Amino acid sequence: MQIEIKEKEQEIFNLLSESAKELGFPTYIIGGYVRDRLLQRPSKDMDIVCVGSGIELAKKLATKLHPKPKVVVYKRFGTAMLNFKDLELEFVGARKESYRQESRKPIVEDGTLEDDQNRRDFTINALAISLNAENYATLVDPFGGVSHLEEKRILTPLDPNITFSDDPLRMLRAIRFATQLNFTIDEVTLKAISDQKERIQIISQERITTELQKIMATDKPSIGYKLLFDTGLLKLIFPALAEMHGVDYKNGQGHKDNFYHTLQVLDNIAKVSDNIWLRWVAVLHDIAKPLTKRFVTGQGWTFHGHEALGARFVPKFFRRMKLPMGNEMKYVQKLVGLHQRPVVLTKEEITDSALRRLMFEAGEDIDDLLLFCGADSTSKFQWKLDKYAKNLKVLTAKIAELEENDRLRNWQPPISGEVIMETFDLKPCREVGQIKNSIREAILDGDIQNDYQEAFDFMVKKAEELGLSPV
Repeated sequence: MQIEIKEKEQEIFNLLSESAKELGFPTYIIGGYVRDRLLQRPSKDMDIVCVGSGIELAKKLATKLHPKPKVVVYKRFGTAMLNFKDLELEFVGARKESYRQESRKPIVEDGTLEDDQNRRDFTINALAISLNAENYATLVDPFGGVSHLEEKRILTPLDPNITFSDDPLRMLRAIRFATQLNFTIDEVTLKAISDQKERIQIISQERITTELQKIMATDKPSIGYKLLFDTGLLKLIFPALAEMHGVDYKNGQGHKDNFYHTLQVLDNIAKVSDNIWLRWVAVLHDIAKPLTKRFVTGQGWTFHGHEALGARFVPKFFRRMKLPMGNEMKYVQKLVGLHQRPVVLTKEEITDSALRRLMFEAGEDIDDLLLFCGADSTSKFQWKLDKYAKNLKVLTAKIAELEENDRLRNWQPPISGEVIMETFDLKPCREVGQIKNSIREAILDGDIQNDYQEAFDFMVKKAEELGLSPV
């Protein structure tokens, strides 16, 4: 099969071909770039494999490019990298691999193109385009990868049990590609993932989390999570989420399957936001429900306090998963802890005081919180969805009105602890905190305006009750 070279590809293809010919290295573009090109998906990464030294080929190509790019060499791995226009090119010599049972790091030897294609994870990633004069632009497809692209199927070039046992990360990659491309995993390949799932334990947490993040970033992340659950991988890499699966019944009353509810909320958020951390809020918002589940006669199943317990779970989870422990974690923790508050407010008479407190606690993330609450509505009854959406719309409008009047987004009380200490000649003590909290509560309750002078006068009055006088 001959590939039609696009105009924007001609320069780099020709220069690669010239460089390879001068060195005498048979050279091919291989892997993801070829796959995505056939699928008409954009790609900025191009992998080049040659029967020879990938480092030498990269350096040779660099001499033909203007301006001459920097060649980054990784001698330990025998690879090199350079940038050309909007492409990142990675070079490697063709190789064959063998594995030890206790490690996914292969023993590498020089090999042929056939050896290199044999070691690839999936048939759709083993496709190669020849850059050699005798068969320039010919597609090399020994495993039927083109057919599998057309069939939207993922399968391995060789025995999947060996492929996954050798490098268990490929199990997660199979699920990630199925999610990204909306492909199905071949039945034999899928069974091999289930059979080899325990091998995932030799993979570092960082590698596992990278694949999870890529699944999370897809248009419909639930595809990946369902595959992780069905193969048994989820129980090994994210047991708390797997434990949410199932429904308990008592006196004929059941509750939602919190696992599938979570996946629906995740997909709902993915439709309206690319924010990966808001998607993590979706995954974790009900994570503590199994621990708080109770059956109360007359009420049915309850999950009281699951949001607070879930918020406490977030830092432990982020630490274990090697996710960022800074503002990203704090954002997820805050919204998990607050996610029930707007829901409660839609069910009762909304007071300005309650809204001010919600806005104060959510701060600049109030819009994301409301967006999430819209996604968290998953009833099978359309009338319930419509009623909740209407109530949430009213709540959102009232918050916008209050925000305009009170300027509460990222709000801090107008009187600081330093002002209190200076006014009453105090050092840091309990009374300073009491006065500051009283000012904040008075503003949130609407007893005084969000105004420096009103807050100052209230501070003096409160201090007098504590037996303090201005100096």
